[in-house]
Amino acid sequence: MSHYVRSSPHFFGPVARAMLLGTLALLLLAALVPAPLEPPADPAHAPNPAKSAWFLLWIQELVSYSTLAIYVAIALAVLLVALPWLPVPKLEHARWLPREQRALALAVLAAALLVLVLTVVGLYFRGPDWRLVLPL
Repeated sequence: MSHYVRSSPHFFGPVARAMLLGTLALLLLAALVPAPLEPPADPAHAPNPAKSAWFLLWIQELVSYSTLAIYVAIALAVLLVALPWLPVPKLEHARWLPREQRALALAVLAAALLVLVLTVVGLYFRGPDWRLVLPL
């Protein structure tokens, strides 16, 4: 049992409340915001631009800048797959963003923010011929 991190029941209260609030927010968004689905495919009338599914749109946006940018997506995938095997120092107490792991945590948060920003740009700010447009 020496390799376990000590924690207290007081730590899990805020975590449980945050999980409940996050779940409620997702349910509310799912009920109020329609899914960004396209009409059924028609080979005679291809949409301009033809966009990927929303969960792959960030990759389409990334490679619109340069075809070599696909290696950024591959590197992000390799990083996320390798996360459980990366060496991390032992912690004595459970903490949010501990100093020993701050660089790794900030790298993962930056990657998530990059994916989110690229998805929003691809979904709302791309128009005909993949030009940047205002969403209004």
